Amino acid sequence: NFWKEILPFLPKKEPTTHTDTSDDCSDILVVTDLPMSLWLGTRNALIHSHFDLCKETEVTLLLHIYLIKARLPSGLSFTTYTYAGELPSCAFGFNSNGLAFTLNSVPPTEEEIMVGGIGRNFVSRDLLEATTLDDSLSRIHSAEASVGHSYNLIDMKTRKLLNVETASRKRMSVLSVGSTPFFHANMYLHLQVQQTQDENSMNRQRRVAQLPKKSNANFLSLLGDTNDKQYPIYMEAPNDINFVIVPVNVFHCEG
Repeated sequence: NFWKEILPFLPKKEPTTHTDTSDDCSDILVVTDLPMSLWLGTRNALIHSHFDLCKETEVTLLLHIYLIKARLPSGLSFTTYTYAGELPSCAFGFNSNGLAFTLNSVPPTEEEIMVGGIGRNFVSRDLLEATTLDDSLSRIHSAEASVGHSYNLIDMKTRKLLNVETASRKRMSVLSVGSTPFFHANMYLHLQVQQTQDENSMNRQRRVAQLPKKSNANFLSLLGDTNDKQYPIYMEAPNDINFVIVPVNVFHCEG
């Protein structure tokens, strides 16, 4: 995910009249006694189908998104949703050990960026080879990441859900999710760091607090909510902006 990895280090663009939708991810996590007994719904993520690294370069992601299934020499296999030219994956993935993850970007302030650190996509690629949740946490914590991230981890075998928020200089906070639904957008919720005040994320959080979260139908309706016309959870593009709406996906297990 080269363009996002270097984005924090690029000069800021001139202000525009459009809301930046490049990092709009929405996840709802809950462990329930419903037929879908372990439920993680993601990812109403919007990504621009065109982005500029410089004035002379424009690259499109439209129709260049792939579902990759790989088998390693060790016998481990994984499946990921991956954008062209990137390591798998900055979206979501799962492996043959019954582990899965989705991701929420948490845009940093300049003070939180560590020059020379590891890019986020290298961490998520490493997660695809994790053997347990503890191993996943170890891989996340051991990385000298340049900027933070939010990881939603799921263990199908033990029916556990974790939200992990990280920041540069190996800071990390782990939240275990149970029967109380937990929603995450694109701001830190439990790791205390300096962060950008993102009106889009704050509005989505406020809207989710108003919605019912009692059933599978409620969860799916939440991820498709468009009540807030300026900052909907499920967003549609203005006529003069091109982007791809990444599919909503659901991880669940029964038993």
